[in-house]
Amino acid sequence: MTVAAGRSVTVDGVLRRSSRRTPARVAVHYGERSWTYAELEDAVSRAAQVLRDTGLAPGDRVGAYGHNSDAYLIAFLACARAGLVHVPVNHNLTGDDLTYILDQSGSALVLTDPHLADRLPDSVRTLALRDTDDSLLARLATAAPYDGEEPRAENLTQLLYTSGTTALPKGAMMTHRALVHEYLSAIAALDLQAGDRPVHALPLYHSAQLHVFLLPYLAVGAENVILDAPDGDTLFDMIETGRADSVFAPPTVWIGLSNRPDFATRDLSGLRKAYYGASIMPVPVLERLKERLPKLAFYNCFGQSEIGPLSMVLGPYEHKGRMDSCGRPVLFVEARVVDESGKDAPDGEQGEIVYQSPQLCEGYWEKPDETDSAFRDGWFHSGDLAVRDAEGYFTIVDRVKDVINSGGVLVASRQVEDVLYTHEQVAEVAVIGLPDPKWIEAVTAVVVPRGEVTEDDLLAHAREKLAGFKAPKTVLFVDELPRNASGKILKRELRDRFAEA
Repeated sequence: MTVAAGRSVTVDGVLRRSSRRTPARVAVHYGERSWTYAELEDAVSRAAQVLRDTGLAPGDRVGAYGHNSDAYLIAFLACARAGLVHVPVNHNLTGDDLTYILDQSGSALVLTDPHLADRLPDSVRTLALRDTDDSLLARLATAAPYDGEEPRAENLTQLLYTSGTTALPKGAMMTHRALVHEYLSAIAALDLQAGDRPVHALPLYHSAQLHVFLLPYLAVGAENVILDAPDGDTLFDMIETGRADSVFAPPTVWIGLSNRPDFATRDLSGLRKAYYGASIMPVPVLERLKERLPKLAFYNCFGQSEIGPLSMVLGPYEHKGRMDSCGRPVLFVEARVVDESGKDAPDGEQGEIVYQSPQLCEGYWEKPDETDSAFRDGWFHSGDLAVRDAEGYFTIVDRVKDVINSGGVLVASRQVEDVLYTHEQVAEVAVIGLPDPKWIEAVTAVVVPRGEVTEDDLLAHAREKLAGFKAPKTVLFVDELPRNASGKILKRELRDRFAEA
């Protein structure tokens, strides 16, 4: 190994350092299995050799199509150590959506749970992650430790596919250097400590749970619990018994937890840190959570796949007076709000957020036109509309593509949604623009009701609180809102569905 290679900053190196610092400390619990830091480090080394023994070479892409597990984590870190490019795939995808990502990434092997394998195209080479005698996890017992070439900081380690809320997903090319910088930003901004008891219940194929929480918590040496899914009963039991004091969830999960009948009666005082992100948290929901748990520290985590994904944080002592803000840029991120000409927008005026950061991806895998469109004039253009105040706090107005042009006036859907969330019979809402011969786009509210409520009730409620041009013209009722893996509402699907109705 050369001196330069020995100084490389790599994703798998995060675990190696923790294993040397606290080898006997428990790193991960999953089901009945637990791994100390030394055991996890050894498993990753042996798994890396297993992967290379299948004939894979550095730079090859490896799909990961599985549910949360210790095996999933080990496989990700093993790919990083062996110089392979990990491609996380939503385990809910099937058919053309699944095939698209595997084909577009050129995955040479797919690591999968056995019960998911029959969904994969016949042409794909697979290796079970767990639950078979020949799985990656089973092979660790006879595998040798990895003795191959170490990756370098500038090497790709993951293709992190965007959520695809407005178009086909794009594979953001993440290097070791970018992700390790993001881990450091997360540790600093989110007050991650070795003594925390985090539970990781959101999908590990999604960048927020893996890169904002699990890997940074491994970096500081915490004791982590991986769950299959964010089951309310399990989470509440773990909090009550002291096994968890730190939880991340998107707003849709926090909404579900706060709507549970036992939310008001369970002893949740042991929960110290509540992280939310992946989509905008409705202010009325956040107020309800804070009223129930006044001593709980809330952190708003904001960002997107291309930046690792954390770019801004609103800390627990920053919420007062700015609960709709996403905070200020984290340690390694520089952000601006610019107008259509690319010049800085004055404080208080909306524009697009642009970034410079070592956390940023290298572009989109085999999509040069999309890369050139997003990376312009030395800055990454996020597609998020925001305003910045004089103290440097950012507030998201909307996605650029979700702003509604009603009668020539631009309407931010988030403001309308926050008003509708104040109605007691609204469980969830998404506001979209639908084609209209008079208004160009008619402001339309798609509502999941909590109880008995009519369109006239909600229209009257909105008109009391909003200017006439912002109030919805129509309210549509649905049983549930379409979402992607990270909990973001797919407004594109709603527009397509109801534009044809």
